[in-house]
Amino acid sequence: MKTWIFIFLLAQSCFIYSDEPINLGSNREIFIDDFLIESLKGAEIRLEKPRDEGIVHKFDKPWEGPFCGYSTVIKDIDKFYLYYRGLPKAGKDGSNDETTCVITSTNGTTWKRPQLNLFLKDKFPNNNIILANSAPVTHNFSPFLDTNKNTDKIHRFKSLGGTEKSGLIAYSSPDGIIWNKLRTSPVFTKGIFDSQNVSFWSESENCYICYFRTWTGGGYSGFRTVSRTTSKDFIEWTDPVKMSFGDTPLEHLYTNQTHPYYRAPHIYLGIAARFMPGRKVLTKKEAEILGVNPTYFNDCSDMVIISSRGGSTYQRTFMESFVRPGIGLENWVSRSNYPALNIVQTSSREMSFYVNQNYAQPTSSINRYSMRIDGMSSIHADFNGGALLTKPFVFKGDELEMNFSTSAAGGIKTAILNDDNKAYDGFEMSESIEAIGNYISGKARWKNKENLSSLEGKVVKLKILLKDANLYSLRFH
Repeated sequence: MKTWIFIFLLAQSCFIYSDEPINLGSNREIFIDDFLIESLKGAEIRLEKPRDEGIVHKFDKPWEGPFCGYSTVIKDIDKFYLYYRGLPKAGKDGSNDETTCVITSTNGTTWKRPQLNLFLKDKFPNNNIILANSAPVTHNFSPFLDTNKNTDKIHRFKSLGGTEKSGLIAYSSPDGIIWNKLRTSPVFTKGIFDSQNVSFWSESENCYICYFRTWTGGGYSGFRTVSRTTSKDFIEWTDPVKMSFGDTPLEHLYTNQTHPYYRAPHIYLGIAARFMPGRKVLTKKEAEILGVNPTYFNDCSDMVIISSRGGSTYQRTFMESFVRPGIGLENWVSRSNYPALNIVQTSSREMSFYVNQNYAQPTSSINRYSMRIDGMSSIHADFNGGALLTKPFVFKGDELEMNFSTSAAGGIKTAILNDDNKAYDGFEMSESIEAIGNYISGKARWKNKENLSSLEGKVVKLKILLKDANLYSLRFH
């Protein structure tokens, strides 16, 4: 009891907030930024650490090779597609040596090459190539599953590919395997595009969005960064707008991999490849032993996580690495550790994303990384306890779902307050039933209140006390 009194007192201070409450509706909120947070006392937003589940695919076919990259994973109901560039030779960027390939899975953990033989079947029998002889589109072909409700079934999948020389060329497909150009001329030309240029349909902004490579300072100087453009029809695009990163320092983001988080599509997540040019770990002799191409051991890279809620601003809540390079010099090679586009659910408890590793080496492969659902980051408090106070909001629903974990000694308690920081009757902290355990979909409960519908549409705030616990997400529904 003394511990809970101490935690409660942590939260008893004056808070400042906007006069206009957030319209939360029944949206799920993850703690990737401070959008919902008014105050943290004795608690923090903590970046979680994914688990490396090992290699799921080796790029060991003659049409694949050491320079495979710019990968994309898509989950379509009960089938997974993982697309990537096939490139066996160095120095062939933008040439017809590049192909676009696909592997498929029914669970996201075990993958196979479908024997398609759509292209180059005489040269490479039993291949999984879906696009060839289409340079420079095959340099960075990046598909997505179009969730626009008005999309025709024959255009369920869409993609952009191309470089500054060609502009971005638009394609579509009914099944993710057979692709056709939407038109012969480029749909967008106002960028450099020398990386993976990603696009999707945004439910919250009601348009298509493309995030693409640009540079600060113009040309190929300064930092590799990101701009965005929007479209209503995937054909006509707006003038580009450069993305800002708040007051955080600029870094080279080689790929941005921005996509709507599937459990909260109003939030865009980017697992970006952070590139450190000239930061060399390997010696020339070590590179020779590994079989690294001589031009690809002078830099290193890792992964960082960025987010956006639309518009031209990214939030970088975390400057530290989301995934560090692994043990072994093979992980410290230039352009290795580049993540595939998208996070997908691979079990009832787990999400996965995929990472190109051992770039420019004979052992080039793609690994799967896993984390709990909503487990990119969390509100964390240690054994001494802490408190979260949310900004004022209105919600839609009759129960509060929480994704959380506690220790055996820890717990979470919740009060629902009005705009004056007074608890609503029956939702006081003293009436809260302590939440203990580890749940993807747990419920906040009170002793004599089971239903929250009486508060629906009213301005509320949550005061959440945590002890040796993590809160990953919450949602009213």
